Amino acid sequence: MADQLPSTPKLDELEKGKWPSFVTEIKMAAKRSPMAADLLGQLEQSYREKIGYWKHGGIVGVMGYGGGVIGRYSALPKEYPGISHFHTMRINQPAGWFYTSDSLRKICDIWEKHGSGLTNMHGSTGDIILLGCRTEELEPVFDELQKIDFDIGGSGSDLRTPSCCCGMARCEWACYDTMALTHDLTMHYQDELHRPAFPYKFKFKMSGCPNDCVASIARSDLSIIGIWRDEIQIDKAAVTEYAEKGMDIQSDVVNNCPGKCINWDGKEITIDDSFCRHCMHCINVMPKALRPGKDRGAMLLIGSKAPIIEGAFLSSILVPFIKIEPPYTELKDLVDKIWDLWCEEGKNRERVGEFIQRVGLSAFLDEIEVEPIPEMVAHPRENPYVFYEDYEDDDEDDK
Repeated sequence: MADQLPSTPKLDELEKGKWPSFVTEIKMAAKRSPMAADLLGQLEQSYREKIGYWKHGGIVGVMGYGGGVIGRYSALPKEYPGISHFHTMRINQPAGWFYTSDSLRKICDIWEKHGSGLTNMHGSTGDIILLGCRTEELEPVFDELQKIDFDIGGSGSDLRTPSCCCGMARCEWACYDTMALTHDLTMHYQDELHRPAFPYKFKFKMSGCPNDCVASIARSDLSIIGIWRDEIQIDKAAVTEYAEKGMDIQSDVVNNCPGKCINWDGKEITIDDSFCRHCMHCINVMPKALRPGKDRGAMLLIGSKAPIIEGAFLSSILVPFIKIEPPYTELKDLVDKIWDLWCEEGKNRERVGEFIQRVGLSAFLDEIEVEPIPEMVAHPRENPYVFYEDYEDDDEDDK
């Protein structure tokens, strides 16, 4: 028990806004946890002196795992002994972030017993984040988590914990079962998840439709986004109902179509699907009238990342359509080829998108045995895989 909370005038300012404050949460935990109380003290000193007093302590973890624990130590251990060790544990979340209240209570009980009691639900990768644990408590936490069927997630240069949207569990637009794929990939790639052997981190994120509710296109090395390749399904009676109830279909739907593929004559809507960009706008606006097509699968995009070394990347199309059906052999074979090349030729701390940028898309596609396609062209008049030397040779032969 913390007898008295430290004075925190700087941190108190962060509680004055209209939004919930992390400071309030730490103060609540500090009433029962000396670790949280010392955390308040060090944070206040950091805000006052404008210096971060955390230091990385090298590799720390549980027996047999190389990832899942982020080592962190206080640079002021004498002043704040409760956080001299303050490691973070990443716990593999269930697909779609579905929990029972009983599971959450058990996790919190374990963490209050062995750690600071502070959690982050969830981290950017998707894991449950348990904040603040001493080195000697890591193994006991791991042992107790296993007893309630939870495992440690990924960290470091390995496969990070795969994550997905809720998919078919709650969303009518899902074009494949995101939760089933996430669970399968998590089980299949256990070694890659727990024992870092990559040049840098690699992330799968699964979105059931182009709405991309997990933002996979901006922050995953392999985005798996649900798509369809036939015609959008149209319920003409429902379209008429929308119009009769006052929707301005021309303004709200037709004029906002990026592919300019929708026509409305005042009575009937028609779609030229050959120009459809699969942006989901028309379906989102008229959900009772329009639905994704019946021939469903996923589009694979590769290479997005945050702006750490080479700047921020968005994913680029690798495969425009692939069926996503168990046992997912075609997808796994492609992933294995990408990893084999990247692990052999990638530089330290080089994400796969940066690797492709360095070696060139043409060389990358050759090595992973994927045929170039027009969808890979990012901008007009940019062709990353056609070289004109061959044409010059043909001209010489004609002469």
